[in-house]
Amino acid sequence: MALGLDDGTMPDVEVGPDNSYIIDNKTYVSKDEVYNGYKCADRGILLPFISEYTWSIEVRAFLYLVGLLYCFLGVAIIADIFMGAIEKITSKTRKVYLTSEKEDEPEVIEVRIWSDAVANLTLMALGSSAPEILLAIIEVIANKFEAGALGPGTIVGSAAFNLFVISAVCVLSIPKGESRRIKDIKVFAVTAVFSIVAYVWLLIILKAVTPNEVEVWEAAVTFLMFPLLVLLAWMAEKNFCGIPNKTDTSKQIELGNFQPDTENPNSSSRCGKVLKLCGLEFRSESNADKFLRDRQYFRDGRLDRDGLVAFIKEVKNYPGLTDEDAAILAASKLVESQSHSRMWYRVGAVRNMTGGRKTQPQLSTKLKVRSKDRMKTLIMLEDGTNQVYNAMNEHPDAPTLGEVPQVKPHQNAVIDFHAASCAVMEDIGKFKVAVCRSGRLDNRVSVRVETIDGTATEEQDYMPINEVITFEPEESEKFVEVEIINDNQWEPDEEFFLKISLLMNAEEREGVQLGRISIMEITILNDDEPGVVMFQKRGFLVKESIGNAVIPVVRKNGADGEITIKWRSIDKTAVSGKDYTGGEGVLTFKHTEIEQNIEIPIIDDMTPEKDEHFEIELFDPTGGAKIGQINRTAVTITNDDDFNNVLNNMMQMTNANIHAMQVHHETYVSQIKDALNVNGGDIENATAGDYVLHFLTFGWKIIFALVPPPSLLGGWLCFVVSLACIGLLTAIIGDLAAIFGCLVNLDDAITAITFVALGTSLPDTFASRTAAVQEKYADNAVGNVTGSNSVNVFLGLGLPWFIASVYHYAKGSKFKVEAGSLGFSVGLFSGLCIITIALLMARRMFSIFGKAELGGPPCPKICSGIFMIMLWLIYVLISAFQTTGYFNF
Repeated sequence: MALGLDDGTMPDVEVGPDNSYIIDNKTYVSKDEVYNGYKCADRGILLPFISEYTWSIEVRAFLYLVGLLYCFLGVAIIADIFMGAIEKITSKTRKVYLTSEKEDEPEVIEVRIWSDAVANLTLMALGSSAPEILLAIIEVIANKFEAGALGPGTIVGSAAFNLFVISAVCVLSIPKGESRRIKDIKVFAVTAVFSIVAYVWLLIILKAVTPNEVEVWEAAVTFLMFPLLVLLAWMAEKNFCGIPNKTDTSKQIELGNFQPDTENPNSSSRCGKVLKLCGLEFRSESNADKFLRDRQYFRDGRLDRDGLVAFIKEVKNYPGLTDEDAAILAASKLVESQSHSRMWYRVGAVRNMTGGRKTQPQLSTKLKVRSKDRMKTLIMLEDGTNQVYNAMNEHPDAPTLGEVPQVKPHQNAVIDFHAASCAVMEDIGKFKVAVCRSGRLDNRVSVRVETIDGTATEEQDYMPINEVITFEPEESEKFVEVEIINDNQWEPDEEFFLKISLLMNAEEREGVQLGRISIMEITILNDDEPGVVMFQKRGFLVKESIGNAVIPVVRKNGADGEITIKWRSIDKTAVSGKDYTGGEGVLTFKHTEIEQNIEIPIIDDMTPEKDEHFEIELFDPTGGAKIGQINRTAVTITNDDDFNNVLNNMMQMTNANIHAMQVHHETYVSQIKDALNVNGGDIENATAGDYVLHFLTFGWKIIFALVPPPSLLGGWLCFVVSLACIGLLTAIIGDLAAIFGCLVNLDDAITAITFVALGTSLPDTFASRTAAVQEKYADNAVGNVTGSNSVNVFLGLGLPWFIASVYHYAKGSKFKVEAGSLGFSVGLFSGLCIITIALLMARRMFSIFGKAELGGPPCPKICSGIFMIMLWLIYVLISAFQTTGYFNF
């Protein structure tokens, strides 16, 4: 026990009874005597709160480990709120006015005030690294301005985990056949160089200049490297150094990964068939890019009136989708179209870990089912990016609104009759009816065909049918034999029905569905004429939102033989190409068929207008048929849109959904509501895991819901309060880690690079993985790792060491920092860091890796990931062995 008075003189000390000391006639008990049998109780600053003297070491170690893990969840939750404040601060924008095609209406764009590089290296880096930085600061202050091992060890250990493990996870997580490159390579180069310089500089001041001591100027230089890093990164981002980019990327709109097939458009490839079924034409790569650009609804992630109108028109093609569903789709698409920072992904990762409200779009079960259908069709167009939801919005393949249900031909086999009705002679005996299969052809499906009485009855007018027919793979047509009974008695025309139905067995219903014509009417005639063809009615009334107007054409007074008849549309107040899609066509009536349909697409322009109409004319019949009295019919399009109300409601609901998905809260009410409810109140999409995680973190959520919301004072009040909460919780984590390590006989340095480093870095791991998969570039995945590692040293070590060195300088003493295990760990990490950055650059340069930092060909990708994980294991094991004295360097 070191003894000394404030003036530096030594007092008179006498040894008293029972290991006590007598100093200036006062008796003191030694520290060893006080803590005899109470192991590690003196290691904490705030802990233990209660006496644990009678507890066994095993129980204490277990409880401290559980407490450490639980506090990691707590610090993740308060860091979520802290980053919400940062998002509020950095989201401030200013308006920039540009010239536009309209002279009196200049184009207005909003530009963020904060530079991306500056935001990433200052507030956002502080947000993700606050626990490590505050732990180092608190440790120095609590140790009476003496250096500790836990804080520096955590910073170096966290840097190693970030660089080696997070980079490996990101490399391996990219879907097969895809890759991600760092876009702002100049900024990455600056941060990568500084991440090496930072740790080399630590070696210099610990071992070369003033061994085992940190002077004021050394700490000051360490801290001042932080603003130097920010300045150089900002200059690199703005291209102040080097050759400017040929294009102004700040004004470009990213189109996503789109690599169309280079086959001939008329080829019969699977891709060509899929595109044809989708109603899409094959385009060259440049045309494809233009196509996607033209189909963007929400440019630059902003909600505007024109984009919403276009989106509503597209969504109206879906049957059964409510306005609420459309608002969710629009909000989700807006969120996906916006550019996101690493902070946004980190907040999302934390909320996934704690059962909180998700920052990414969550489709309801109904919408997920629809999007699965689109995934199979558009997977080639999306270059394997799994952006199923965007694909569904861009190129809908769902049913059109109307009375007749649509089918899903790319997911299921679609079974129906060739025609809706047919007519046969009573003396025909047996004849065959075609059952057709379209859509999916690669599976084996079965359906039931049965007869239903009309005016004709079974056993008297026809023989009943109740049979199962099976389509083998690639088989597209089957026939059902129908037998008509000739009773030689006169009777009027009679009819009965054939019906297709799905089988009762659930397995046999999978992959098959009924088409539009699942019921066929069969009329028994008494003549053998080809018949008369005409429209069923002189006029039809359809709504503008119907999708396709279905106009029936009937064949009467005979149905013998195959006939054809032509039709054409005639513009009136409705104009083809503007109000409907007209043209010409031919209808073919096969032998005995008596009804066919003309389908005319109706264009829903979402603008209030008067009723409009066009006509359809029948002409030029063949096969002996004649045109009946109704050879023309008028189709009236009636407007069913209360345009302004629909648009206003959609704008309000879309904004509400966007507000629900933002990373920060505007009021105490919404903040507390999210804390009380699983998944932020979105119970419909909550999983069992969300409930478990919400239960485990409920206490932390309630406590931190009392932090002022970021809407107050521009986010700065929330920033300060949440930072104070992180500091308090970090102090507790430091105590828990120190006491736990002591109880299990682990050195602080080992505890720091393992338990504490992993606990503080896991949210970043999940965030980087999500960013790697969803982003087009690798910047938010690994581009910020090197910058964060540099900031950890400059703020996490430079600031506390500067404070401590100034304190010791004022006292006339030296600030001792033993190089020991810290110097060895820093040196080892520096060498492995150079290897890892060299590997990333090699991946960018060489085609064997796909010329990208992340993803690429499977074998090099897996080898790269495993290699980086091995580097981390080497770092941890060698550092631990050196700390425990198994070998010395």
